[in-house]
Amino acid sequence: MSQRVVFNRPGPPEVMRLEEHNLEAPGAGELRVRHTAIGVNFIDVYHRSGAYPLAQPSGLGMEAVGVVEAVGAGVTGFRVGQKVAYATPPLGAYATVRNYPAQRLVHVPPNLDDAQVAAGLVKGLTAWFLLHRTHRLVPHQNVLIYAAAGGVGQILARWARHLGANVFGIVGSEEKREHALWAGCEEVFLLSDDYVGALAERGRMHVVYDSLGAVSFERSLNCLRPLGMMVSFGNASGAPPALAPSVLLEKGSLFLTRPSLMDYVADHAELEAGWEQLAQLMIEGVINCSPSQEFALADVVQAHRALESRQTTGSTILRP
Repeated sequence: MSQRVVFNRPGPPEVMRLEEHNLEAPGAGELRVRHTAIGVNFIDVYHRSGAYPLAQPSGLGMEAVGVVEAVGAGVTGFRVGQKVAYATPPLGAYATVRNYPAQRLVHVPPNLDDAQVAAGLVKGLTAWFLLHRTHRLVPHQNVLIYAAAGGVGQILARWARHLGANVFGIVGSEEKREHALWAGCEEVFLLSDDYVGALAERGRMHVVYDSLGAVSFERSLNCLRPLGMMVSFGNASGAPPALAPSVLLEKGSLFLTRPSLMDYVADHAELEAGWEQLAQLMIEGVINCSPSQEFALADVVQAHRALESRQTTGSTILRP
């Protein structure tokens, strides 16, 4: 008997419940994976709350690491006992074991820790496409990262610094400032600071990675130099305001994009390319994705409460 988290309507963390269910044999093109560690991401909150509507009832979670238990018909390249991971839908990672499409799985090197992979696969692939696909970062460019003490923020900062960029961070509290500095930011501002003016003195930004949305969007645009790139990749504070294209012209022919990881890894070759780069940096110790918090799968409600109340830093995982 396996266990999984489900919810029947959008709402607060309490709508989630852990239930037992009988898992069928994997179908054609699928593997059965027994999870060893499960990633928790803010997109899970969007799914659960209804910000990103789902058909109900629904499972939750799109990131996990585990061991192959069974192989469905037509699957090649995988065998029972191998360590694998995934970071895309179909949702349902909040479970002890599940069936998952083989074409969306990646192999995990045996010398990588399961917890680190579960904590860093979605976030690390997000950093990869933001730095290498959405905006191709080059040495000496000025980069501003919001929520720089968060899971994605810390990986972004570390990777951007590795690429030779000048990295600046925004955090919500003094306590989180130290985490952002540790991750690679050379200077960190509080969201309440006049960081627009301070960054203007440092030459303004080539690119801004804004995961907050409503509370920061306008200031982010004002931090950019002419021809700069505004990357709005999250709505933690609510959706950004509507923007007339003429505003981008007035501020120096700026670029604006609202990217999604799913589009950048829709092709399996791209997924493999991103994972190969991320895994190598993890093995080399350039990027440390070790989780800052762990919760039991049965304590998923507490995990979501902590995430939404900004009580967490870095990454969070669930243990089946």
